[in-house]
Amino acid sequence: MKSIKRSRAATIRRHVAITAVAFAASIPFAAHAQVKIGITLSATGPAASLGIPQKNSVALLPKTIGGKSVEYIILDDASDSTTAVKNTRKLIDEDKVDVILGSSVTPNSLAMIDVVSEQSTPMISMAASAKIVEPMDAKRAWVFKTPQNDALMASAIVDHMAAGGVKTLGYIGFSDAYGQGWFAEISKAAEAKGIKIVANESFARTDTSVTGQVLKLVAANPDAILIGGSGTPAALPQKALKERGYKGKYYQTHGVANADFLRVCGADCNGTILPSGPVLVAAQLPDSNASKAPALKYVADYEAAYGVGSVATFGAHLYDAGILLQHAIPEALKTAQPGTPAFRKALRDAIEATSNLPATHGVFTMSKTDHAGLDTRGRVMVMIDNGKWVLQK
Repeated sequence: MKSIKRSRAATIRRHVAITAVAFAASIPFAAHAQVKIGITLSATGPAASLGIPQKNSVALLPKTIGGKSVEYIILDDASDSTTAVKNTRKLIDEDKVDVILGSSVTPNSLAMIDVVSEQSTPMISMAASAKIVEPMDAKRAWVFKTPQNDALMASAIVDHMAAGGVKTLGYIGFSDAYGQGWFAEISKAAEAKGIKIVANESFARTDTSVTGQVLKLVAANPDAILIGGSGTPAALPQKALKERGYKGKYYQTHGVANADFLRVCGADCNGTILPSGPVLVAAQLPDSNASKAPALKYVADYEAAYGVGSVATFGAHLYDAGILLQHAIPEALKTAQPGTPAFRKALRDAIEATSNLPATHGVFTMSKTDHAGLDTRGRVMVMIDNGKWVLQK
């Protein structure tokens, strides 16, 4: 009889345990004691020169925010949009993160939007295209980004061109959303200034030759050429143009602002003009610039960890995402706890409510219709001079 009772008791305990496990599994997001931040970056592949400094910058972010410990979970998407989507699903479904940071490039970030919106999880991208946050809709309501919009930088480039007497422009850019977005923005800005685009070419990030495109650009003989690329692949057209004897003015986008680009492009990039976030020339900024203090701190911390001259603006985009979260997380914690849908919603709302927040790339003021949040304080014009970035007054 006693053995039967013990058997029944054991069975009951097993059923209780199974029920408890099943109940826990039925709750996809139970509150947890720490904030979990999921990160997918292009640390390998064609965009590695962007993703590596971003990955390095995670170590500079705080381990505690608003009295809660913070866990950073980092995955590599290898510059591939399909992998970026898989990473995003894993971070949300398995790791139960409260927010997603990523990815490094526009195609990946665009592919991730459906996932984060379906799961009602806020996302901060480190890619540049305005298409990531525009036009604002129900899906993009969950998405923010830290790099400057193409339109903001395109207008700075065209203003510089017009002041220098440029009347005709040639363009060569990536054959993806980044390059296409840049062509659309530069076309509008150029038309407003009376600058005629006389050639439009494209190339893939993985191409090893652009001879055909460059021959067409040289034949058109524009006053200036803008290269709409990012990272080290953007050096390929410029080196080819130099080799073919193009003597006009060279412009690049803010997507090339790192030491790897300078190394690959070498002397062929001397005299090139580009817009950049203030962090690229932090020490050269006037003391009145709101970004000088946070930019100098980032540069000092990054170079202390990774060596003098190692800092890149791309890493600072992730660091600025960290600044946004340091501001937003304490606000979200006033109404909800990490690991819950209510916290994710509160965190989204707090990011959107950001106002006049200085960061390394400018001053962020978000709104319901603006999830980039940077104005003209988020750009400076820079020239490449013998492997150095020189602020243009």
